[in-house]
Amino acid sequence: MTGLQRPDSYRFHNGTKAPLPFAAEEYEARLAGLRAIMADHGVQAAIFTSMHGIAYYSGFLYCSFGRPYGLVVTASDCVTISAGIDAGQPWRRSHGDNITYTDWTRDNFWRVVASVAGTGTTVGVEEDHLTLDAAAKLRAFLTPTSVANIAPACMQQRMRKSPAEIALIREGARVADVGGYAIRDAIRVGTREIDVAIAGRDAMELEIARAFPDAEYRDTWVWFQSGLNTDGAHNPVTSRALERGDILSLNTFPMISGYYTALERTLFVGEVDDTSRRVWEANVGAHEFGMSLLKPGASCSAVTEQINGFFAERDLLQYRTFGYGHSFGVLSHYYGREAGLELREDIDTVLEPGMVISMEPMLTLPQGVPGAGGYREHDILIINEDGNENITGFPFGPEHNVIG
Repeated sequence: MTGLQRPDSYRFHNGTKAPLPFAAEEYEARLAGLRAIMADHGVQAAIFTSMHGIAYYSGFLYCSFGRPYGLVVTASDCVTISAGIDAGQPWRRSHGDNITYTDWTRDNFWRVVASVAGTGTTVGVEEDHLTLDAAAKLRAFLTPTSVANIAPACMQQRMRKSPAEIALIREGARVADVGGYAIRDAIRVGTREIDVAIAGRDAMELEIARAFPDAEYRDTWVWFQSGLNTDGAHNPVTSRALERGDILSLNTFPMISGYYTALERTLFVGEVDDTSRRVWEANVGAHEFGMSLLKPGASCSAVTEQINGFFAERDLLQYRTFGYGHSFGVLSHYYGREAGLELREDIDTVLEPGMVISMEPMLTLPQGVPGAGGYREHDILIINEDGNENITGFPFGPEHNVIG
């Protein structure tokens, strides 16, 4: 019996191209910047495997489910490489070409990569994303003369936002506020964390769909925590019912075409005791002080040290749990991070106009200590020539956020 002749790959350009998050000119400008990076590193082909790297240069945000995805950029080509399970969607959502690989034969993905990137050349990769297994296959199929790590340079490119990116981030911050107000309206004694979280998530998804009718909708979420569950910044939602006097942590995260933004606030149900209020007000003071420091010429480490001093003067520094802020752009809770732009002691990046960064001090006092709980405020700021612009609108502090 003769079987069907099955190809290693094919082009399935089904339908017409969909509107992407940005205009074609934006992607061409990004690719021009990438090709300059490639030239600096002597690279003939850049191979991206991360969700954020592929989305930044092509607009396509993949869903892996255990399959490899990629983007190959050469001097003339920009080609996303996707699995057959996604049919024509990757092409419709990619700036440039798309090739579909089949799984009839193992490693067809790497055969397609080699067909676009060429063999026996210098290739650029994201070493912080390329697994040992993938790196071995890259060398086997492409036989490169050398491999250059271009991830740090590409991160530097992503750290400096275009006006179009800033416009999208600004909208994300607005949507985060919409979710925050929906959450505040849902807070009452006896309501479960999950029910409050659903109210915030639904409000944001509906607003994103209204404001971005041509987008794909996925991954918008809320972490709403109460009591002991506020001790960590990324603790999942539970079914715990709210009680009077509870400390709360409101965290809204709208996702618009791979761009994450956030609103985070401390609240209390009905009343706040004196010790908790003092800790809360100290964290609010650090938040306001920290925002005043975010201006061109300030280094991340220097900002961090000054906020550390603020907390140390109040005997609270021992309750700090992580850095004071991070960059925004193509990132999410499961991919992407511009680690070179975080407010930490070990980051010496100097702030520049066009960068976007959060201020988010957090103190966690353990169970059994007066004022126990996690206190966190979070605003998003655009660095400009004169200092910064705060694009978060939801109010913070005891005057506004003792609910009920």
